[in-house]
Amino acid sequence: MSAEPTTTPRGNDRALYILLSVVFINIAGFGVIIPLLPFYAASFGAPTWQVFVLFSAYSLGNFIGEPFWGRLSDRIGRRPVLMLTIFGNAATYIALAFAPNLWAACAIRLVGGVLTGNLSTIQGYMADVTPPEQRAGKLGLMGAAFSLGFLTGPAVGGLLAHAELGLAGFRPPLFLAAGLAVTAATGVALFVRETRHGHSDAPRRGRFEGLSDAIANPIIWKILCVSLIAIAGFAGMEATFGLWAKATFGWGPRQIGFCFVAVAATATVAQGFLTGPLARQFGETKVLMTGLAIIGVGFGLQPFAQVWPLAVLGMVTVALGQSLTFPNISAVISKAAPPDHQGEMLGLNTATGALARIVGPLAAAPLFANFGPSAPFAVASALTVPALLMAWQVSKAVRRKSA
Repeated sequence: MSAEPTTTPRGNDRALYILLSVVFINIAGFGVIIPLLPFYAASFGAPTWQVFVLFSAYSLGNFIGEPFWGRLSDRIGRRPVLMLTIFGNAATYIALAFAPNLWAACAIRLVGGVLTGNLSTIQGYMADVTPPEQRAGKLGLMGAAFSLGFLTGPAVGGLLAHAELGLAGFRPPLFLAAGLAVTAATGVALFVRETRHGHSDAPRRGRFEGLSDAIANPIIWKILCVSLIAIAGFAGMEATFGLWAKATFGWGPRQIGFCFVAVAATATVAQGFLTGPLARQFGETKVLMTGLAIIGVGFGLQPFAQVWPLAVLGMVTVALGQSLTFPNISAVISKAAPPDHQGEMLGLNTATGALARIVGPLAAAPLFANFGPSAPFAVASALTVPALLMAWQVSKAVRRKSA
């Protein structure tokens, strides 16, 4: 299976910009829905625990979808997978607007999570057309597009929704999300050219075969552990931050929303302008370890935040650390994986992130309830220590491989 790009450098650049737009539009559509889900669930008269199911269904779908689409894009090509998943995601938004009950909505969210598990395919495309030494920068730009989408989506969704109208009041933002997805898929159809040529006689690989290959790789399995630990800590904090801020400062949804705007803005700027240059100058693993250390400091600040500016500083510090960490995790994987399995390995990484977003909140909730509002932050900070140790081992393995 050829891994050679079939586009010109100019065409590659145009395709990259289109894909960055796809990431932005996809995440903006996703962000339109996220803050509305508790109110959407309430329109069905759902109890609190069913709201958690509605949230978790999407992450479960991501966990299922990412390795599958990444593996399929290695086999049949990136472009058809992107078009299928994005158009399919648009259909799930329309279905969600007319869901007859909450359990149907949960099933739709599960399917939507499977279909939006295409970030590994986009990462695979970027790896196909980008020299290895530039991948951290390009993946950082992808992270910036992700953060910018998450910055704008919730604000737009809040403006368009009318909870007092029941389910009908959520149709305008859902229709907007569907329209954004169709726009993204159209951009792929018109401007993105294939970088891989599939072969119908290529051997099919199962999920566990790819996982076995990842575990056998001394770089990939360790970096997947780093990803799991770091994302689980952040997801746990994210799930309990609102309750912590309310208990500590008496904050409501507006103040919490502004705090997350500061987080998304920091991530957008850092990933767009810092991550790539730092990785090229110092190497991916060094910047990765620096990012993990910064995350640990940011989480460690929160239990001592008795005034709100310090709390915001802690969150912004975590966002800065993540901006240095996660693009370099993807860059290390793309370099360590065989060219014909890049999408599959990157899919395993994003599936690991989806698993972490399920495990993190489940672990943080009892910590919050039994040990106090600051306990999830303290544990998340402590978890950066084993993550740093694993990242240091990755650094040694990378040096051995390049020697």
